[in-house]
Amino acid sequence: MNTTLRIGLAAVLAATLGGCASLNYKLQEKFLGNEKRDILVKRVGKARDAQQDTQTVFKDALEQFGATVKFEGGDLQKQYDKLSAELARCEGRAADVHTRIGDVERVARDLFREWAAETKQYQNAQYRRDSEAKLRNTQRNCDRMLDAMRNAESKIEPVLSVFRDQVLFLKHNLNAKALASLQDESAKIEMDVNALLKDLSAAIAEADKFIQTMVD
Repeated sequence: MNTTLRIGLAAVLAATLGGCASLNYKLQEKFLGNEKRDILVKRVGKARDAQQDTQTVFKDALEQFGATVKFEGGDLQKQYDKLSAELARCEGRAADVHTRIGDVERVARDLFREWAAETKQYQNAQYRRDSEAKLRNTQRNCDRMLDAMRNAESKIEPVLSVFRDQVLFLKHNLNAKALASLQDESAKIEMDVNALLKDLSAAIAEADKFIQTMVD
C-alpha cells in the first residue's frame, strides 16, 4: 500500500473511530499501527471518563430530586420536566458506562491471549519467565480494575429503577400530596446515590492505577 493511500485510509478510520467507540480495534492495529496494549490503555481511560461523567449526572439528578420534593408553589410541571430530563441523562450515562466496560473487556481478553501465546516463542528461558510474570501481574491488575468497574455498574440500575418510579409517579400526580409522599423516600435515595458515587470513585481510582502501571 503506497504512503498516500495509507495516510488517507488512516484519516478515514480515525474519523470513524471518533464516532464509533466499539469499532473493531483490529482495524486500528492494521491501519493506524496501534498495539492492543495502547488500545487497552485508551479504552480504560474512556471507561474511567464515562464513570466520572456518571458521577456528575447522578449528583445533579439527586439535587434535582431534592429540589422537586421540597418545591413549594409555582409551576410543578417545570420541576417534573427538569427531573425527567435528569433521569434521561442518567440513563444515557449508564448505557455509556456499560459499553465502555465491554470495550475494555474485549481488548483485554485478546491482548492477554496474544501475550500468552507470544511468551512461548522465547528461546531465552529468562526472557520467557520475565514475560510470563509480567503477564500474570498485568492480568491481576486488570481483573481488579474490572471487578471494581462492574461492581460500580451493578449499583447503577437499582438507583435508576428508584428514580424511574419517582418520575413516573410524579407524572400522574403533580400535586403537593405527591411531593409529600416522595419526601419519605428522599433519605433512602440519597443514601443509595452516595453509595453509588463511592463505588464509582473506587473504580475510577483503580482505572487510574491500572493506566499508570501500563505506562510506567
